[in-house]
Amino acid sequence: MEAKQRIRERIWRELEERGITTFPKPVEGRIPNFQGSELAAERLCSQMVYRRAETVFVNPDSPQLPVRENVLRDRKRLIMATPRLRQGFVEISGDVPKSAASIRGALRFGRRIKPWQVQVDLLVEGSVAVDRFGGRLGKGGGFGDLEFAILKEAGAITDETPVATTVHELQILDRVPMTEHDAPVDLVVTPRSVMEVERTYPKPKGILWNILGTRMLEEIPLLRELKNRRLS
Repeated sequence: MEAKQRIRERIWRELEERGITTFPKPVEGRIPNFQGSELAAERLCSQMVYRRAETVFVNPDSPQLPVRENVLRDRKRLIMATPRLRQGFVEISGDVPKSAASIRGALRFGRRIKPWQVQVDLLVEGSVAVDRFGGRLGKGGGFGDLEFAILKEAGAITDETPVATTVHELQILDRVPMTEHDAPVDLVVTPRSVMEVERTYPKPKGILWNILGTRMLEEIPLLRELKNRRLS
């Protein structure tokens, strides 16, 4: 955990020092928004995994806002996690304004759904750092990995579902530490390039109930629903 946090702090500091970060600030403690996030989003849209996808799950962080806007622009079905998963997932689709891609807009124009009601064709996650083997670090709260685990547990994704992330080039490292509950990525997209990783990390099979804290079960009703479905 300490090694992961040192990497996060180094990335946040370097992005800030080089003037690459954009609103919201400070970036410490966040998935950092970066100059060129719109270009990275457009580059992702040019990839076959995106063009083929009908339903796209995208994390709710700021640097992936352009990805969410593009999903709605392209008349695809957008699935988003609500902040800290306290209201589960929402679906946004159809004739909605561009603002529906924001968190506030998604809550206004979207509808609540259960993850076992959807089949996701592409999953897009935010990252603080990634490596060339598919390793990924989030901001430290564990929610990106939990989103993946919930979707996997519910049958909304499989091992074959592609996982992409959009980052700045400076966020790509040689290696990042990974544990059994960390979800790797298959595709790393920057404003300048697309990298299909040589993934060496297995994708988690679902929720690791033995290490899930009771606090998360108390705060996230969806987890309790999934656990009850598993036991029934």
